[in-house]
Amino acid sequence: MPGPHGHGSVLKRRTGWMGQAGPPTGWMGPRTGQVGHREGQVGRPPGPPGRVRRLATPLGILAAVTTAFTYVGTVDPNDPGHYPVCPLLKLTGVLCPGCGGLRSAHAFIHGDLGAAFSANAIATVGYFLFAAVWVLWLARAWRGQPLRIGLAPVWWWGVGAVLLIFTVVRNLPFGSALAP
Repeated sequence: MPGPHGHGSVLKRRTGWMGQAGPPTGWMGPRTGQVGHREGQVGRPPGPPGRVRRLATPLGILAAVTTAFTYVGTVDPNDPGHYPVCPLLKLTGVLCPGCGGLRSAHAFIHGDLGAAFSANAIATVGYFLFAAVWVLWLARAWRGQPLRIGLAPVWWWGVGAVLLIFTVVRNLPFGSALAP
């Protein structure tokens, strides 16, 4: 004879979040680390983080970069004594790929792209690349999607080769146009 809950059972098992039998008390979820459904508790699985939380990291990075650029735009790196000297340049006389980067940022902030490019061409290209990646990151965070930029090792080797060639050429007499 069927019980009050049908299907011939006296008590029907409670169902959890996914229509499965509820886990025992104190059960830890397999992937979430959340305590599972317990008798008498109303619960649902944790949802995606809120938009404010998703946007916090890209906006925090923008605030940090803006602060750094504001400082470099205010305190001129062409005036000696405000910034440390490049250790590689000081010890060996060789310009590293970053030499002239602060002067490039200062010129960039003041809208002089020609001076920014002549101070450090790689850094100036990097500013635009950073801006493009940051806009992509912000748009994906707004939609709740992670930013995944998977570059094959050949791309990383290519970036390294460009930096090496840039460094060598800017230190040779015919590449003095790339020197700050």
